[in-house]
Amino acid sequence: MTTAVTVALLVATGTWLVLRRGFLRVVVGFVLLGHGVNLLVLTAGGTERRGFALPGQQGEGPAADPLPQAFVLTAVVIAFAVTVHLLGLLRQGPVTVQEGPADGPAAEPVEDDARGPA
Repeated sequence: MTTAVTVALLVATGTWLVLRRGFLRVVVGFVLLGHGVNLLVLTAGGTERRGFALPGQQGEGPAADPLPQAFVLTAVVIAFAVTVHLLGLLRQGPVTVQEGPADGPAAEPVEDDARGPA
């Protein structure tokens, strides 16, 4: 129950921050969303132990399924790369975009006879 509340809180806060103005808030929102999804994957992977994959193996007892941990490890590396990229964009500064007129194209169309002989 506590894990479900934590996942819901992380995802809700991350979504709220992504939808706010301000690039730093968007970056922090993506980080929180990543943490929430990683916790969800670990929780969905289950904590119960499973038997051995191959029959006839001997050991101390049942082993844990490593697949959810492998998925989360991969997701952590990807989230770190995305976070570093977003922080690099934040450090670069604001980007200004020149907009054309709202009611037409930004450039004038070229007339047919201005191209010269065919």
